[in-house]
Amino acid sequence: MQQRVFSGIQPSGVPTLGNYLGAIRNWVPMQDTHDCLYCVVDLHAITQFQKPEDLLRQTREMAAALLACGLDPERCILFVQSHVPAHAELGWLFNCVARLGWLNRMTQFKDKAGKNAENMSSGLYVYPNLMAADILLYKATSVPVGDDQKQHLELANDIAQKFNHDYGVALFPRIEPFIGATAARVMSLRDGTKKMSKSDPSDQSRINLNDADDDIANKIKRAKTDPEPLPDSLAELEKRPEARNLVGIMAAVTGREPAQVLAAHAGQGFGQFKPALADALVAHLSPIRAEMARLLEDTDALDAALRRGAEKAEAIALPILAEAKAAMGFLPRR
Repeated sequence: MQQRVFSGIQPSGVPTLGNYLGAIRNWVPMQDTHDCLYCVVDLHAITQFQKPEDLLRQTREMAAALLACGLDPERCILFVQSHVPAHAELGWLFNCVARLGWLNRMTQFKDKAGKNAENMSSGLYVYPNLMAADILLYKATSVPVGDDQKQHLELANDIAQKFNHDYGVALFPRIEPFIGATAARVMSLRDGTKKMSKSDPSDQSRINLNDADDDIANKIKRAKTDPEPLPDSLAELEKRPEARNLVGIMAAVTGREPAQVLAAHAGQGFGQFKPALADALVAHLSPIRAEMARLLEDTDALDAALRRGAEKAEAIALPILAEAKAAMGFLPRR
């Protein structure tokens, strides 16, 4: 039996090159080796206020981007979180299992709230419980995670273990981080020490998957660099974060190792290297942009595909939710 993998992504804007190279691209081959569920987690998005029209548009944009990048509804289950109400219901049950001390240790809430914790929504505080529900609702055993999500996975395992212990069942499995192909770590075009992010105020800091060819070229042209030519060794590159970032992007979109990129471009200034990088990015991303645009031209068909995905997801989720509720002593609905 194939391992079941669950992964979610928030509809907080069009995916960036960082989202694509760091996660989405690696989801595609997993469709052939694992039982995969991929979810646009719109319930997580509303932990911070969203204009309704923006949430609707961005949910469709994210779904279209995932499909354009190669997710296939015949080989995986692709759906929107709010279309399967069992996510929210199991999330509430887990609110009553998780301990406040566990949530108080979660660093992401502290990072997002900063000094304004009292003004944050309660949803932002308890959303790790919903994240645990997202995974355990399908008894998923593997989750692709980055370093910033490992703490959430530990919490999900704590919740699963406590639930199983408190109610004397062996319902929820242990979740392991999925270790697949090495993901590219893409940094901001304005600061090579920070990750590329959809939430960065500057659009010049990122490449969006729907950027026009000219926009890609201009963003790469303006990307922060240093005055030295490209080195001929990885050791020298390590000391130069902006140069390392651009070389890493070139390697990722051309299917080469960074050392091979250096071998081809060592000694070049960025005036030579940047146009080559821009051309490589345009060649790689323009088919994705075109497919996204095609899918968004027919939102009825896109919505229908997501509804079909939700039906498949719900067929797995509802029996597991029923098991959890029965273990807790809820009166069954006949």
